Amino acid sequence: MASGAAPPRGTPLPRRSLAVFALIGAALMAALDEIVFHQILHWHHFYDRSTPGVGLLSDGLLHTVELGALVAGGVLYADLRRRGALSPAHARAGLFLGLGGFQLFDGVVDHKLLRVHQIRYGVDVTPYDWAWNTAGLLLLLVGALLALRARRRADGRGAGA
Repeated sequence: MASGAAPPRGTPLPRRSLAVFALIGAALMAALDEIVFHQILHWHHFYDRSTPGVGLLSDGLLHTVELGALVAGGVLYADLRRRGALSPAHARAGLFLGLGGFQLFDGVVDHKLLRVHQIRYGVDVTPYDWAWNTAGLLLLLVGALLALRARRRADGRGAGA
């Protein structure tokens, strides 16, 4: 097969499966954050360093990006299925990597480095930060372990594991 040629139909694409589901996982976690913490609990907006109107606008922009990522992920998933190229084990790993990656990025970059918002206002945020970031780290760890397991199985080393 030539180096630029597409693999034959039915050949699993582990990296693509992982990447597509990492995108879907990040979008799902963004949706969960948006729905629960922004809309239901009213704890914060995506950008809280301005007026309430700007906060609502920032939530709408986050929702637009998250929805676009979900749609793109769905289209890419459908393409993997159509080609018979889905690697379910890598997809599971990617989902957890995306969930944890979004959550940890939000907790570290958005909350602490950029300070665009906090999880909650008017309370000591320390336990919230610990819970949020620990949960994100655990999701990432599960994703990394699943990715290693999937890779070993794909390489034929540990097929019985």
